[in-house]
Amino acid sequence: MFRDHSLVPAEAIRLAALGLLAEAPRRYADLAAEVRFLTSRIAGPSPELMGTSLELLRYEGLVTSTSAAEDAELALTAAGREALTTLLSANLRAPSTDLGKLGLALKLRFLDQLPIAEQSRQIDLVIAACESELARLRDLRSRHGSASLFRDWLDHDIAQAEARIAWLRRRSETT
Repeated sequence: MFRDHSLVPAEAIRLAALGLLAEAPRRYADLAAEVRFLTSRIAGPSPELMGTSLELLRYEGLVTSTSAAEDAELALTAAGREALTTLLSANLRAPSTDLGKLGLALKLRFLDQLPIAEQSRQIDLVIAACESELARLRDLRSRHGSASLFRDWLDHDIAQAEARIAWLRRRSETT
């Protein structure tokens, strides 16, 4: 993890893989394809995101093969479930970077793997990260918002951040 306890790219891949396996066992090739699809559609294709081998999950005891066959399914172990919980509890970076967006999206995608009380706490952390992003955008607008096209772009981003926070607060009330 980074110094602020947010996910590094390799951990984002681990989170995606472990989260998918928490939902259902999958063959290695299917898991790799789904992780690649999910991460590249959220953050775009990136060598740093695809540099981690999913085979390490087996070596570290986070997943196990359901049989000795070459195309056996991988399943999450108890240690894998614990690692998933740790990764889902990581801090978030502002969702203004590709890695920040990926961390946020993966947290929301697999949030239901956590107990209800922890889900609520994690949504509160997401709200805090979004509020930090909103404050950054408002500060930027107050200082450099005189150019009309730039101001309009910032207003658009501010409106999106406000809408995201409102949506998350509504979701938090139902969790």
